[in-house]
Amino acid sequence: MNPMIRSAIVTTALLTSLALLSTGCSKKSVLSPDSSSSGMTGGNNINYPDADSPYSESGLAGEESMDNSGSQGMGNLSINSGEDMQSEEYRRTHGRSSINFSPVYFDFDQAGVASDMQTIVSSNASYMKDNPDSVVVIEGNCDERGTNEYNLALGERRAINVKEYMVNLGVLPQRIRTVSYGEERPLFTDSNELDWAQNRRADTILE
Repeated sequence: MNPMIRSAIVTTALLTSLALLSTGCSKKSVLSPDSSSSGMTGGNNINYPDADSPYSESGLAGEESMDNSGSQGMGNLSINSGEDMQSEEYRRTHGRSSINFSPVYFDFDQAGVASDMQTIVSSNASYMKDNPDSVVVIEGNCDERGTNEYNLALGERRAINVKEYMVNLGVLPQRIRTVSYGEERPLFTDSNELDWAQNRRADTILE
């Protein structure tokens, strides 16, 4: 082959290769921070139970879900969660209840206000009647035994029963809302009878 023809072929091949390389390495596209794909919004989506969830007998276990009775299900942290940082003695006396209130404790797997707790509920109701501008949330809690769904429903029944007891004593129902945390926010974490008994509790917290 003629050396000049061979040189032309080699030069043409090199130029073709360079052209292919330059077009094959295009710049990667980057989505802007405001872009979204397939409905994703940063990976922080939380699927809360809907109104028909078995978490609650009255269908209240959803984020900020409210009904006419002023009840709501799990969703917000306790407005008095700073009490978790108090001494153990304080927590065993007050639970997460505000200083003017006392916690109501429950027997295992029970939601009714026991006879030895009725004086406490009456005292809590008396404070509210003496302070007519006060508004409270009653938080229902359970020990760790049982399923999450069952304990959320049980905690709600506990909170609602305390509310109804206070209403029967003359506190306006619109001044009380309820929330259930079930077993999700134990104040005491050891798996023994003492801690379980302390976690079966309804706290009354000033808003």
